[in-house]
Amino acid sequence: MPTISKVLIANRGEIALRVLRACKELGIATVAVHSTADADAMHVRLADESVCIGPPPSRESYLNIHQIVAACEITGADAVHPGYGFLSENAKFADILDAHGITFIGPTADHIRIMGDKITAKKTAESLGIPVVPGSDGEVKPENALEIARKIGFPVLIKATAGGGGRGMKVAKDEDSLEEAISTARSEAAAAFGNDAVYMEKYLGKPRHIEIQVVGDGEGNAIHLGERDCSLQRRHQKVWEEANSPALNVAQRMEIGRVCAEAMKKLKYRGAGTIEFLYENGEFYFIEMNTRLQVEHPITEAITGIDLVHEQIRVASGAGLSVTQDEISFQGHAIECRINAEDPRTFVPSPGTITHFHAPGGLGVRVDSGAYQGYRIPPYYDSLIGKLIVHGRTRVECMMRLRRVLDEFVIDGIKTTLPLFQDLINNQDIANGDYDIHWLEQYLAQPQAE
Repeated sequence: MPTISKVLIANRGEIALRVLRACKELGIATVAVHSTADADAMHVRLADESVCIGPPPSRESYLNIHQIVAACEITGADAVHPGYGFLSENAKFADILDAHGITFIGPTADHIRIMGDKITAKKTAESLGIPVVPGSDGEVKPENALEIARKIGFPVLIKATAGGGGRGMKVAKDEDSLEEAISTARSEAAAAFGNDAVYMEKYLGKPRHIEIQVVGDGEGNAIHLGERDCSLQRRHQKVWEEANSPALNVAQRMEIGRVCAEAMKKLKYRGAGTIEFLYENGEFYFIEMNTRLQVEHPITEAITGIDLVHEQIRVASGAGLSVTQDEISFQGHAIECRINAEDPRTFVPSPGTITHFHAPGGLGVRVDSGAYQGYRIPPYYDSLIGKLIVHGRTRVECMMRLRRVLDEFVIDGIKTTLPLFQDLINNQDIANGDYDIHWLEQYLAQPQAE
């Protein structure tokens, strides 16, 4: 199947290892790139070739397009998989690779641009038949903000057009707080993204965060692989994800999936992507589309049996999708816990050396991690060191398995978020699937017994 012969993996950590494994299964040679801080990383050890692309700061290594292209030319890599983060949604990077005759394993640069700007993405989604949250038609400026907010109805949410990760996002509960919310959001947006443009949406009180996994072949064929519930978040960062969502029934699941797949057919979308929604009172409201592989993709793989990285490579190779929509079946329930090198209460990063590492096992258990005993976690990057994915025939079975597995997982020498998940697995709201996007922050704000 693959016309691609050698893939350079333009990333690090667990996702670099994940992509490497998929390439090896397809008989494709691999090239790892790394900063000087990641010379001992597991994906570097396992790759067929490795190239050091710079010092620890990301801008001088993993975000250095010229160094990555040079690494492709030195090693003869004919394709690049960007993973997530870093350059995965950088349209300029996709264009440069194309100009050098190197395949970008992802969507077209045009689709990255369309979905990378929040206002354009929302207009595009609406034109494709995807339900959107009521909001401004475009950028909001101080002189027209009050009129727009009154039409939408308070409370309203101010969001950076180039935003992500909760930065440049503020709530205005009433007219008196609107001006300050816009000013603060614009300042944050300018500092984080170099773009102070903001737009406005209706603020939903207790929504869930539901996302739909889609894959397209770029020729007008597309499928959906169901939804993931990512409502357990801290500062807009996902912590725990489930597939399927405890909040949806089969009819709702299949209908929103159908809408998203049809939209991707019209767009002639290429590769894997995720359409994210807020869900409240039976209604879906489009937030954004991520034109890349998601951190939480393994739970979709668990319930469908479909390898999403294989699909990405197939599509990039011109081989098309391996399955049609009617061939997809959803089996059981899966949960992912993001294991971060952080204090489980304060979330302060905890880099350092792992003195003991024991990953759990057994039926329905998967650990995606590049960590190992003796590995030194560098202080320069995201604190995610692994993902624990558990699958069961039912949600109850999945939760019981997760409880057992959390007790088996050992990571010593640093602080991790494992104790947080041990608390959550015993919480009645979590057991009942009764939570929204605000639940976790409210839980963490409660006094904890010593």
